[in-house]
Amino acid sequence: MTNTDASGNLERFLGNTIKDLRQQHGLTIAEVADRADISRGMLSKIENAQTATSLDTLSKLAAALGVSLSALFRNFDNKAGGAQLVKKGEGMEVVRRGTKRGHTYHLLSYDQGPTKHFEPFLITIDSESETFPAFEHPGTEFIYMLEGKLQYRHGEETYVLEPGDSLTFRGDVPHGPDKMMQVPIKFITVLMYPHED
Repeated sequence: MTNTDASGNLERFLGNTIKDLRQQHGLTIAEVADRADISRGMLSKIENAQTATSLDTLSKLAAALGVSLSALFRNFDNKAGGAQLVKKGEGMEVVRRGTKRGHTYHLLSYDQGPTKHFEPFLITIDSESETFPAFEHPGTEFIYMLEGKLQYRHGEETYVLEPGDSLTFRGDVPHGPDKMMQVPIKFITVLMYPHED
């Protein structure tokens, strides 16, 4: 399967999932679009797989529908046995709020299971001049450096990360890349969210 085919399949799956959830809740396109602060036309295009969308928009739609972001991907490409393989280069490329050129996120797993709420990303940064906002989210974040050298900020502290280094921290404290010391930079980050009881 080509990347284009995989991307198209995911867009169709997400569109159908969002539409099904909306209809299960008895909500109109207008109601969900207003809650998610996107246009009605955009939501219609997403539901009909006529456009790709950012992770930020998907997050707003998930909140508008009362589900976690990972729930939108839960049954995508679900094979018998429950394991999911994402081949090299086939992770879904997503856009995070505040990122610009030279900063790429690839989501490495779509099926989180019924109780585990986590999102693993492969992040690539190839621009020294890139500036980043501070991120905040519930739960815990884990970073493992693969390539390059990066100064990473968490709250008032900064940490220099090189290949083989790892950093684990609370996600509700402002954090993010602070200084690109040697590019290209590549690292795995896993966002682990609290369980909803």
